[in-house]
Amino acid sequence: QVQLVESGGGLVQAGGSLRLSCAASGGTFSRYTSGWFRQAPGKEREFVAAISGSSRSTYYADSTYYADSVKGRFTISRDNAKNTMYLQMNSLKPEDTANYFCAVDGIPGSRRYQDFGSWGQGTQVTVSS
Repeated sequence: QVQLVESGGGLVQAGGSLRLSCAASGGTFSRYTSGWFRQAPGKEREFVAAISGSSRSTYYADSTYYADSVKGRFTISRDNAKNTMYLQMNSLKPEDTANYFCAVDGIPGSRRYQDFGSWGQGTQVTVSS
């Protein structure tokens, strides 16, 4: 079984930055496609960013992809040695306010929450104007 724990959320002013972390136990981020989703009150869960699962071969590299709304501001990464995934969020806007969830076991290239198998409990991000 895989357990995911998010951290790093908080309250920031517009234009500020936060870094979210997602620590995994009972599994790894290197093997599977993983990513971040967010959900604001009264709204549907939406895709934020994802990073593809790595191959055991050194001839293949990880790839990342983002929602248009965060492209150029957010960066997804992972540290396989620490079994932790990150979401660096810069130039935050009030519309970024949401509960952020990390997810693993995703279909490669997917932007749909239905295509990811396991989820964390979420961490709240609030951006004031």
